[in-house]
Amino acid sequence: MRTKHTKHTTHRRTGLATAATLAVAAFGLAAPAAQATPTAAAAPDIPVANVKAHLAQLQQIANANGGNRAHGRAGYKASLDYVKGKLDAAGFTTSVQQFTSSGATGYNLIADWPGGDTSQTVMSGAHLDSVTGGPGINDNGSGTAGVLETALAVSRAQLKPDKHLRFGWFGAEELGMVGSKYYVNSLSTADRGKISAYLNFDMIGSPNPGYFVYDDDPALEKVFKDYFATLSIPTEIETEGDGRSDHAPFKNAGIRVGGLFSGADYSKTSAQAQKWGGTAGRAFDACYHSSCDTSTNIDDTALDHNSDAIAYALWQLSTGTTTPPTGDTYENTTDVTIPDSPGAAVTSSVSVTGRTGNAPAALKVGVNIVHTYSGDLVVDLIGPSGKAYRLHNSSSDSTPNINTTYTVNASTETANGTWKLKVQDKGPQDTGYINSWKLTF
Repeated sequence: MRTKHTKHTTHRRTGLATAATLAVAAFGLAAPAAQATPTAAAAPDIPVANVKAHLAQLQQIANANGGNRAHGRAGYKASLDYVKGKLDAAGFTTSVQQFTSSGATGYNLIADWPGGDTSQTVMSGAHLDSVTGGPGINDNGSGTAGVLETALAVSRAQLKPDKHLRFGWFGAEELGMVGSKYYVNSLSTADRGKISAYLNFDMIGSPNPGYFVYDDDPALEKVFKDYFATLSIPTEIETEGDGRSDHAPFKNAGIRVGGLFSGADYSKTSAQAQKWGGTAGRAFDACYHSSCDTSTNIDDTALDHNSDAIAYALWQLSTGTTTPPTGDTYENTTDVTIPDSPGAAVTSSVSVTGRTGNAPAALKVGVNIVHTYSGDLVVDLIGPSGKAYRLHNSSSDSTPNINTTYTVNASTETANGTWKLKVQDKGPQDTGYINSWKLTF
């Protein structure tokens, strides 16, 4: 990830289903069914040992080439040759783009998996270069290796996706996203329009990790949040890397983008350390852009989870295996923290407009709450009239999370108006948040 000196304002969005559904439709991706959040069962587990083996190779390449893999240096070209060799052997169609930056030749590597609708291309990428001051094993060997091993998993599965899959490794990112800008600018307007989504992975194994999800597109954001919800891992919106990595040229060209990040030189807060572990007051990656960004500068658990999330997203976005809802859906995907204070309540709102008459007698309420002890929770649907409909009572159930769909007779409520999900934590010592919820009419 390239250096940046200004911090962007956090942009949080309330995701009404109208917006999310339009975004999903634009991918040619069916929206998730109301019954439950999709699981990662269809996607393979990415062996973290394989990802680390790629990192070991990148470390060896840096060691043999002056300690780095930077643009214009021999270590960069050797890194590209290593990745290309793996992809060629796995049956990908690869191409190498050349460009010039700072008086040196740079290279992008593009790999296409045969098959799939090329008018709906799902592309994943990472920058391959390091800074000159170190081997860049977290920044960005981690993203390089995670994307590479996911591509190899596609080959091992002999995946036959509905959408076309493309992968990219970009040069000279550390000089200002030079390689990815070159790639995007090399595409015709028509070819840009064929890329349904670009997913970026820059620093996914930070040694004091956080779990950050890009919020540039609500449908792509939700895919990653849904995956981490299955692991009971809370996420936060990524702001440290806004505009600083290879997704930026794609976004600027009007292509939908998403991605993951585990943190760079910002300090982990006490609240973040409480929910993710690690050390508060210390940078997510204290070796960011330094000579100590070596193969020892990696958190294996973060690398494992994020690599699995890459595969989950690609399988979800490209195979078209999800089921469309049976009715019109209105959704809020913004995280809302549930206070660990007995009796305290929080609400999350969904606005319904454009309907006629009353709500149905079988209104579907899909609830996805990440919480360490669901037995403490009381969950109500609040209709536009203010009437409460009990969905979940506190109990002795010690299982974590609530991820289910309830049927509510709301036929006395007008359909249009503000509906709320109200959540109370009745007991101490357990934490969580509303991940998303939706109404299906």
